[in-house]
Amino acid sequence: MKTLTSLPPIVHTYKYPGTFYILSTSIPWLFWFIAGYVSHITPYQDKYLNIASLIAFIGLLAPVLVSYFLISKQPDLKQDVLNRFFNFREVNLKYFLLACLIMPISIMIAMFISVTQGYDASQFIITGNFTFDSGVFPVWFLLILAPVIEELAWHSYGTDSLRSKFNLFNSSLIFGLFWGIWHLPLSTIRDYYQSNVIESGWIYGLNFLLSIIPYVILMNWLYYKTGRNILITIIFHITAGLFNELFAPHPDSKIIQTVLLLILAVVVMIRNKKLFFDKI
Repeated sequence: MKTLTSLPPIVHTYKYPGTFYILSTSIPWLFWFIAGYVSHITPYQDKYLNIASLIAFIGLLAPVLVSYFLISKQPDLKQDVLNRFFNFREVNLKYFLLACLIMPISIMIAMFISVTQGYDASQFIITGNFTFDSGVFPVWFLLILAPVIEELAWHSYGTDSLRSKFNLFNSSLIFGLFWGIWHLPLSTIRDYYQSNVIESGWIYGLNFLLSIIPYVILMNWLYYKTGRNILITIIFHITAGLFNELFAPHPDSKIIQTVLLLILAVVVMIRNKKLFFDKI
């Protein structure tokens, strides 16, 4: 099958990255800081956490609504987005397999390395328990739904709007920085994943932010190698969260996973210099 690497002219039509990223940050931040405040109201904290989760969900929807607003008035962009859900014929199957396997395999290797260094092998046990609370939403449901909603924004408009201005390497770095900033207010919501990470220690919070860079590089590599297929980014995003919760990795294993992903990202960029570093 043909490998898709060239940048289609339509990408240059996604020309408002400033509008997209300003609105996609400020609106969620407003709702998430409110949700953080509400989640800590006492008494009846469980009740208020449920309310906070609904407020937080509204914030989660903001980027995809911003994308819809920017795309809806341009028929060529609407058709382009629609096409990118179904552009399978010219896509090499190996990239879909990689989207499914990179994150679960990397966390399993990371856990194995940690076990050889004396960490508990119980990390490999599927406990059925989750490391965070998501209020009114079942955790497993949010682990699937949130990536779908996010990628309908990040890879319908957001990534290509950066790519219309920068090469892929710089676009990935800029988006990684944005995505880290975008997540910050979630750490104020009681018992949410980001909040629990921060409480585990500053090094784990820092690792969460740093891990975004190789993760975004790998995701965008898969995205452009499959002709800007949005579904592949959804799959990759879902596996990232789902398998870190399916097993019980020690926080140090997640640091090891970040190192593994960084090594893989460097190898990918070396092998795909034209894709990542060529001017648009």
